[in-house]
Amino acid sequence: MNYILFDGPSRNNLLPFTFTRPVADIRVGILTIREKWEQYLGNTITTITEDYLSEKYPMVELDENVMINASYLPNPSLVKLITSLEENQAVFHGEEVIAFFAKEAQDDIDFETYHAIEYDDTLIKIEHTWDIFAKNGDAIQADFELLTNNRNSQPIPNSNNILGAQHIFIEEGAKLEFVTLNANSGPIYIGKNAEIMEGSVIRGPFALCDHATVKLAAKIYGPTTVGPHSKVGGEINNSVIFGYSNKGHDGFLGNSVLGEWCNLGADTNNSNLKNNYAEVRLWNYETQGFARTGLQFCGLMMGDHSKCGINTMFNTGTVVGVSANIFGSGFPRNFVPSFSWGGHSGFTTYLTKKAFEVAQVVMKRRNIDFSEEDKAILEHVFEDTKQWRKG
Repeated sequence: MNYILFDGPSRNNLLPFTFTRPVADIRVGILTIREKWEQYLGNTITTITEDYLSEKYPMVELDENVMINASYLPNPSLVKLITSLEENQAVFHGEEVIAFFAKEAQDDIDFETYHAIEYDDTLIKIEHTWDIFAKNGDAIQADFELLTNNRNSQPIPNSNNILGAQHIFIEEGAKLEFVTLNANSGPIYIGKNAEIMEGSVIRGPFALCDHATVKLAAKIYGPTTVGPHSKVGGEINNSVIFGYSNKGHDGFLGNSVLGEWCNLGADTNNSNLKNNYAEVRLWNYETQGFARTGLQFCGLMMGDHSKCGINTMFNTGTVVGVSANIFGSGFPRNFVPSFSWGGHSGFTTYLTKKAFEVAQVVMKRRNIDFSEEDKAILEHVFEDTKQWRKG
């Protein structure tokens, strides 16, 4: 069977992260949503997404397909139900479709003609940006069980101070010496060729993905994920870093999500709790207003390719778009549009020519080309977001 992940109605609520990727390529837990489904189904899975993303993320459609809402994370019972779908069948969770069987010739899907199968077991759904960190603990646990089932961890070097060793899994090539790992509060996963430098103290749930680095004497509270090829230091609490991003120095990052190719300057700090302990509201691109999160703790949401200078301060519940460059003293406003250049004293437009020059240099350092596809996506985002830029 051919499986295809589609963005679904949550796509706009997951901006700015879905400006530059399908919903399926959001990282939560250890793996991206696409990688989770591929692990369970044993197939390479393509996506239906926005037209401007489809060249980089193409869809492969066959005569018979099962379409899956990418907001939903797989689990054994859901996967069993989806793999047994037949023609004119669909799986629903309340009013929302999770998955349905479709033939290539079907241009329009009328679910009134489908046999509805209700899924009423526990599941994880990523429908808001803050779900990425708020549900990260459950996602790490599920991915840990999936990736380590019937496998043996590499041995833990004797120099380390360990609690809950049975909940720690180390992949081949990982390096860690003279660190403290406490997995009694949740599993700890150390990916291939990852490194935890001396003096670091980490409390699970925690995922350090392939080729990622925890720098000297870092303090990390779970549930936290450090994506592939990322580098982190200082203090981190309940945050998700997608990949190829750096928080390499002292400073605090809490209840936050960073996209790819982000960089936080030395001693950058974010607030994750309002002074009056009130509920945090976050900018929502679809409603063009600040949405209730239901959370008391909520920090920074930063889209791909955004950067900030040393000593930057982010207020509680700040949303930074794609390819923004923030610097200077004082708090910038709590919604920074994509391609903004400046800080507390004001912003001008960060022109694509300059932004692309930086992206090319940054990606080349990791031996990755800044492709024409990448350029076209960012050009689309630049045009799509100009309504929010004043300079």
